[in-house]
Amino acid sequence: MSRRISLPGADELFRKTTLSAVPAQDETATEVAPTNRATAPAQVKKTGVRNTPRRRPNQLDRSPSGREKHDEKITVYISPEELFDLEQARLLLRGDLGLAVDRGRIVRESIAIVIADLESKGDQSIIARRLRGR
Repeated sequence: MSRRISLPGADELFRKTTLSAVPAQDETATEVAPTNRATAPAQVKKTGVRNTPRRRPNQLDRSPSGREKHDEKITVYISPEELFDLEQARLLLRGDLGLAVDRGRIVRESIAIVIADLESKGDQSIIARRLRGR
C-alpha cells in the first residue's frame, strides 16, 4: 500500500465553471458598428438607477439543487452561534426526522424557501421585513 496521496491535476483545478444565473450572450448581437460621434445619438444621462430590467425567474416553485455536483461557490461568514444553530438543525433533522442532510443542503433549501417567499410576497416577505428591522 502506497502512502502517497493523490492530488487533482491542473485541468481539474483550473476548469471553467458555468455561470447559470447569467444568460448566454449571442455573438452576433454583440458586434457594434462603428459610429461617428457627430451623428451618434445623445448620451443617456446616468442617474445611478438601473436602466436594464431585472432578470425575473420564470418559475415560482423552483426547487433547490439537492444532491448533485455544484460548480459555483460562495463564502459566507457566520458567527459561532449561527454555526451552532445550523449544526443543531442538521442533527435534529437527522435524529428526530431521519433525514441525513448536510449543512450545505440545509442552506440551499433555506435559500429556495426565502427566495420563493420574496417573489410571492415582495415587500411583505419575511426576508424584506427582517432586513428592514421589523
